[in-house]
Amino acid sequence: MHQLDPQSAAPPLLARLLTTRAFSEQLCEPLTAEDMGLQACPEVSPPRWHLAHTTWFFETFILKPHQRAYRPFDERFEYLFNSYYNGIGAQYPRPQRHLLSRPGNQEVLRWRRQVDDALAELLSHPDHDPLIDALVALGIEHEQQHQELLITDLKHSFSYNPLWPVYQPRDDDERPAPEFRWHEYSGGLVETGADGAAFCFDNETPRHRVWLDPYALASRPATCAEFFAFIEDGGYQRPELWLSDGWDWVRQSGARAPLYWLLDDGAPHYYTLAGRQPIRFQEPVAHLNYFEADAYARWCGLRLPTEAEWEHAAAGQPVQGGFIDNRRYHPQVAPAGRDAPAQLFGDVWEWTASAYLPYPGFAPAGGAVGEYNGKFMNGQMVLRGGSCASSQAHLRASYRNFFQPHLRWQFSGVRLARTLDPNRESSRGPTPTIIA
Repeated sequence: MHQLDPQSAAPPLLARLLTTRAFSEQLCEPLTAEDMGLQACPEVSPPRWHLAHTTWFFETFILKPHQRAYRPFDERFEYLFNSYYNGIGAQYPRPQRHLLSRPGNQEVLRWRRQVDDALAELLSHPDHDPLIDALVALGIEHEQQHQELLITDLKHSFSYNPLWPVYQPRDDDERPAPEFRWHEYSGGLVETGADGAAFCFDNETPRHRVWLDPYALASRPATCAEFFAFIEDGGYQRPELWLSDGWDWVRQSGARAPLYWLLDDGAPHYYTLAGRQPIRFQEPVAHLNYFEADAYARWCGLRLPTEAEWEHAAAGQPVQGGFIDNRRYHPQVAPAGRDAPAQLFGDVWEWTASAYLPYPGFAPAGGAVGEYNGKFMNGQMVLRGGSCASSQAHLRASYRNFFQPHLRWQFSGVRLARTLDPNRESSRGPTPTIIA
């Protein structure tokens, strides 16, 4: 079998592949065998399923069609671990993934070893098809997405346990939140979308022009303190603040606070992957759905940014923030003293006011791999920037995430925006309520 150390003199793409694959398994090291099969609701998946599905992706889209001598580890796995690719075939029902106690953890790891070895052999061949490199790059980005999902899904499943499981302890971030400020942009005719100079997903293309009226973007995401003021002002009981579907969601769900917040037993707490903790009010608020983010913005007398506004502000900014790489798995307090908006990347995904739709001239890739993004372009809203569970190398200004507006188990937060009066040089505008 062909074994390669990620730090050896492997080709750069292969080294990145093996490092990514190893990190997925490292994320599972704190887990028990029982943890590996947890699935709290249909929208999340067990950790073992994530390890298996990412392996299925490489085997299905690269090894089977491009390595003639390759023999699948188990032909039955094509059905078990196909997520939604109808062009490949039928899929095991998503809500029942927690019932897959077999294959067990060790068998899935053996499958991963076989696929990794075969990929290493394929990429090490000097005459391999360049198309394989593009597919491997896509597979790496796909696995990084599932690393994020593994963490967010695990948090959701753990949250149902009254023992408040600790995935990993962490040091508390005691810094105060920086002062809220506005960053103003003149707008105009701007270009948005990926420029094709580096890897991107098809939904980031084609690059196109968009007109932006002058606007301002908040200097940081909203904090837990600011959102708590919304709660105390009856934000979840005021239908005038909510979109119609959002108010229906409030009434049906009985929501009174962000997901994982515990407000009925003394001082406010929340569940984190470090266990149950007192709420750190200076941190960015997380686990809001689109309806909550929009209602909060309305309560502030403001709005959410469009995705074009967000990308225009983020273009050229360094990808800095809190990511899965630092293994904190929780949003950190925004840094102070920046000339540009802080935490545009990492810590919390930021809801935008934009529906997830194709860009003008968009065309998905051919074949089953083209199902990756395009078929989800309805009924979802765009988030930007990444979170504390995202890989730093995975993010860029043009990256488009998307979720249904009622979902909130991701580390999703809110950054406020407002439209500027083009007839005035500057206007301070309203600021949200701050709790010390």
